[in-house]
Amino acid sequence: MSNEVQALQAALRQFAEERDWGQFHTPKNLAASLSIEAAEVLEHFQWLTDEQSRNLPPERRDQVALEIADVLLYLLQLADKLQIDPLEAAKAKLALNAAKYPVDKAKGSSRKYTEL
Repeated sequence: MSNEVQALQAALRQFAEERDWGQFHTPKNLAASLSIEAAEVLEHFQWLTDEQSRNLPPERRDQVALEIADVLLYLLQLADKLQIDPLEAAKAKLALNAAKYPVDKAKGSSRKYTEL
C-alpha cells in the first residue's frame, strides 16, 4: 500500500478517534455511508445532458469534488476496517476485467462480458 494511502487512513482513524466515532464506523455503516455519498455525486448530474455533464460550471465542479472526496474517504475507512489494501484490490480487479473484456471482443462495445 502506498505511503499516501496509509497516511490518509491514519489521519481518518485519528479524526474518528478524537470524536469517539469509531463506535459508529462498522463495516456495515461505512458501506452504507459510501453508497449514500456516491448517490450524492450522482445527484449533481441528475437531469443534465451528456454534454452538460462534461462541462460543469466551476462551482458545480467544486461541489462534485467534495462529494468525490467523501466517497474516497469512506472507501478508505472501509478498506482499513476490513484490512484490504485498496490499491492492490484495484490492480487485481483491473487484471480480472482485462481477462473478462479482451480488447478484440470488447473494443467499442458496452455489452457485459457474458454477452461478448
